[in-house]
Order: sequence, then C-alpha cells, then structure tokens
Amino acid sequence: MKKWNWQEGQRPYRRQGAGQRHGWYRGNRQRSTQDEQWYKTRCPCLILPPILLPELPGFYFDPEKNRYFRLLPGHNNCNPLTREQLQEKEREKQRNKMLVEDEKPRKKAPRTGLNSSLLLQKRHLGMLPENSYCRLVHEVKVSGMRRHKLEIQSTDNSNPNTDNFRLIVGDSACERVFTVNDVSHGGCKYGIMNFSSSSRGSLSVEMCDNLYFTNRKVNSICWASVNYPDSHVLLCLVGAADTPGCVSLLPASLFSNSNPDQPGMLCSFKISSAWSCAWCFNPQFDKTFSTGLSRRVIVKDAETGRTQTYSTGSDVLAQQFALRVPVLFNGCRSGEIFSIDLRQRGGRRDQSWKASRFHQESAITSVRVLQDENYLLAADMLGQIKLWDVRVTKAVQEYKGHYNEHAYLPIHVNEPEGLLLAVGQDCYTRLWSLKDGHLLRTIPSPHPTANDLIPSVVFSSKLGGCRGLPGLLMAVKHDLYYFPYSTDYQEGGEQPGQ
Repeated sequence: MKKWNWQEGQRPYRRQGAGQRHGWYRGNRQRSTQDEQWYKTRCPCLILPPILLPELPGFYFDPEKNRYFRLLPGHNNCNPLTREQLQEKEREKQRNKMLVEDEKPRKKAPRTGLNSSLLLQKRHLGMLPENSYCRLVHEVKVSGMRRHKLEIQSTDNSNPNTDNFRLIVGDSACERVFTVNDVSHGGCKYGIMNFSSSSRGSLSVEMCDNLYFTNRKVNSICWASVNYPDSHVLLCLVGAADTPGCVSLLPASLFSNSNPDQPGMLCSFKISSAWSCAWCFNPQFDKTFSTGLSRRVIVKDAETGRTQTYSTGSDVLAQQFALRVPVLFNGCRSGEIFSIDLRQRGGRRDQSWKASRFHQESAITSVRVLQDENYLLAADMLGQIKLWDVRVTKAVQEYKGHYNEHAYLPIHVNEPEGLLLAVGQDCYTRLWSLKDGHLLRTIPSPHPTANDLIPSVVFSSKLGGCRGLPGLLMAVKHDLYYFPYSTDYQEGGEQPGQ
C-alpha cells in the first residue's frame, strides 16, 4: 500500500527524487528546453548559461538537433559519426567563420583603444616615445592586412604550377624566395622566385627558368654568402632508397638560364641524416657552415673542407650563427639549447666546449638570435615559444597561442617592426608583439586544415627589394598570397576607377 503525504497529497520528497531520476534522459531535456524558451520570451535581454549535458560513452550531443547520436567505432571514411570527423567538422566551421571575419574591411584592433589617430594624437602631445609609436603603428597595420592572391609568372605558361608548396625562404633583401614544392609522383622540386614592386604599388612574382628535381626530402634551407651576399643556397637533403643524403651548396645563378655569369662555387658533401644547417656571416669564419646531425654537429669550411665535429647527446634539429661573434646556437630533440664557440676545438668528450646551455620541455624546432645577441628565441614541439636571456640562461618572455605537437615548424622574427610570426600545426599564422608577447592577430589558412598543407610564410618590410612593399607572403597548397600593409593595395597595379 502506498504511503501518501497528508499535507500535500503527494509522495514524500525522497520518493519524488527517485522518480525524477527514472526517465531523466527525455523528461529533463524537454523541461530544460521549455524553461529556456520561456525565459527567452519573457526576458529577451537575459543571457542564459549553456546547459551542461553529460558526456555519454559512445554518443555525442548535437546542439542544433538537440539530441544524442551514437558514435560508430573505427575510422571509416563513409561514416560521418566518428569523433575525429566531428572534431574536424567543428574546426572547419571555425576556420570558415574566421575567414569571413578576416575579409571585413574593419578588423578588431590588436589592443583595446588602439588606432592610428589616437597614436598620432599622443605622439604630438609628447605622451608617446618615438620607438613606442613606431612599434604600435606597425601593430595597427598588421591588424588591417587583407589577403590578395598573387599570380606566379613563368616562361612556361602552358604548365601551371599544381605542386604544393612545402617551404619558402626569403633572402636578406627579400628580392628572391627559394621554394621547395612536393611533386605528385614522389620527391620534390626546388627553385627561386623573383619579386619586384612597381611605382603603382603592386607586387609581381616570376619563377626562374631552371627547376631541380630530386627523390630526396629537403629538411632545411638557408641562404649563403660565398662570393657576395646571398650568392648561394645551402640545402640539407635526406637520403632515399639507394641515394645517400647530402648537404649541397648551390649558386643562385644556377636556377636562371638568362644569367651569363659563371655559376661559382658548386659543391656537395655526403652527410647522412642532416636535420638542420646554418651559414656563418662572421668575418673571422666566412665561408663556414654547420649541419646538425644525429648526436653530433659538424662545422665545415666550404673552401678548404676543414671539418670540426662536436658530439652531442641528442639530435640537433635547429641551428643559427650569431653575427658579431663566431658562436653557433643549437636546439636538440631532448629540449636542450646550447652554444658552440668556434674558436674552441671540438671533439672533447666532457663537452666543455659548450659556452652556454639551457632547456625547454620538448624537442626544439627553431632557434633565432636577436640583433642584441644576448637574447634568443626558441620554439618546441609543445607549442611553447620562449625568449631567453643567454647571459643568465633564463626565459624572460613567453609567447602563448602557438600550436604544435610533432611538426618541424620554424619561427620568424622582424625586429624593426617588433614582430614575431609562427605557423602552427593547426595551419593558423599568428603574430605577436616581440616586446611584451601580446597576440596581435591570428590568420586562418585559405585552404582546409591538413597536416600536409601547413602554410609557409615570409614577412618583410621591403618585399621585392629596397623599394619594395611591406607585408606577409604566404604559400599554401599551390597558391601564393600577399597580405600588404597598405589598405589601398591594387592587384596588378590597377588604379581605382580604371
């Protein structure tokens, strides 16, 4: 016999709660939806927090259809209800939303209340120093950059470029960009693109005549100055099948048929499994380059062939020389960063030749020495980017937002503008303030996100030479995009109204 509450004519509160738990899935969800609709009708200004629905194993909740769906096991491409495909769908939705926002003429300012007129007013009133004014103006210009597609001109117009870009690296003047493209049937091809800017404010790009094909993978590239600045290109090629790996020093004139000059120094060194390379610009050790290998570093003179070997405890994935002193900075797979003074002899097992050493939490993918040479930027495979004071081996700044799990991704620094750039494994290009680590802008990729379609970028204040145009150059898939500083940039040099 049922026991009733004589005051309210219903079961006791304890029994009522037990009854509510039975059939929670349907009843509570309908009641919550009805309550939410009632509040929206009576109080349209009231913003309700999202209802926290439990995560059921093997199911996912669709907020649009307001119901659960079963997730099927496996990675079947014909099955749209796998967790990986649902996450990919959500990421693509977010990317398209950011592309729409990115195309708007007026974008969100990188800092609250930051605009050109306000900065100019503060400058006239003496409230803003000259160096701070220039830095903040560049931040405003970065926020206003819009995407423009560049058409690559070539002597062979019958065969348009359909091979995906893998890497682009600009020379010191950004008049030329060395490119590496994946080839559909395997291997890669590499060559040089020439850039020029017109007086009408347009940018044009032309691909050089000669392209070189190889069945090996290009791991690292840097420009080298043998006869004159940026006269050569240094390449690390990983061996494939019966072809051994090597480090090749190629003259830039080799890629153009129209250059009647002698090609200059052309040499190749059989070095297997080279992860990184760097060229030394210090006058004491000019014509010297380094390669980072598995558990060792090789420093070689390109003219005499003289070699020094330094044994390390881990693979060296990133390198860069300082300019004023002959010191080489190295980043390892173990997360260690150390420097080598070339004036000391290598080969000692106690590794006393390491001038300084410090660590990050994961494998180092890129190191960049600042002009001060007391500071160094390092990025790793946890997505951490840190600014280190080499004198005290201490991280003094961190740049948050970068995403990387296992990719070999570089970072780019433009000190005159006070900017730091990096492309993440999620295919987003991010720009930070070098001074305080503030994230200024996140640029989505024009193409859907994929591990083999990570954009490669070059940023310069003079893209196309000494009278060039400032902005960001992005290569993704087989397309080339330009993000100019100027808001009135005209594609192809066309003037308004023509």
